[in-house]
Amino acid sequence: MNSKNTLRLHLILGWLRIAAGLLVFSFGVHLTIYANIGLAPWDCLGMGIAAHTPFNYGLSMTLIAVAVLMTDLLLKERIGFGTVIDALLTGNFVQLFNSLNPFPENDRLWLGIVIMVAGFVFMALGMWIYMSAGQGCGPRDALLVGLGKRIPFLPIGLVEILLWGAVLLLGWLLGGPVGIGTLISTFGAGLVMQLVYTVIRFDPRSISHKDIVTAARELAGKQP
Repeated sequence: MNSKNTLRLHLILGWLRIAAGLLVFSFGVHLTIYANIGLAPWDCLGMGIAAHTPFNYGLSMTLIAVAVLMTDLLLKERIGFGTVIDALLTGNFVQLFNSLNPFPENDRLWLGIVIMVAGFVFMALGMWIYMSAGQGCGPRDALLVGLGKRIPFLPIGLVEILLWGAVLLLGWLLGGPVGIGTLISTFGAGLVMQLVYTVIRFDPRSISHKDIVTAARELAGKQP
């Protein structure tokens, strides 16, 4: 197999890896929803929109992701095929798990906390599989980076808190579920992610991502 075909095969296998990673990640998100103790900011917004439109959670999250992706483009952030696949698949994968879940609604706080933490683990593993393809980060991550560049006088962590706060406020105003799980998601998801990545010895900063233009040139058999 020549080098051009090898590059094409690598990209296509990368798309399958991205889809597999998003499936694992989405199962983790489903668990945080099933925990029934409050949602993370973006999921709260998705549920809020679903409560006031004909759309279910999955379609609402897809529309949010596409809107964020358009914003990323306006901010001139690097977009990869992985970014687009993420925007189109993740919300629908979560909706699939929500629809197939055979268990009754959880009504125990302690069990909800355990389920939510388990969800964080699956989310971290899914992101590891997805990011290892090196074809772009998710739309919301790109948005955070884009906003951070435009207000450099604020630490990126504070920019993230402000972004999450705005999203959570809008979701809450639309009737999205807010509770102790919201607080756990805001501060606990990152801690669990770091622990998982330490155990599997993965550093997201070590991944070099290809933007969609570079990847498209490789698919066309042109030199990047």
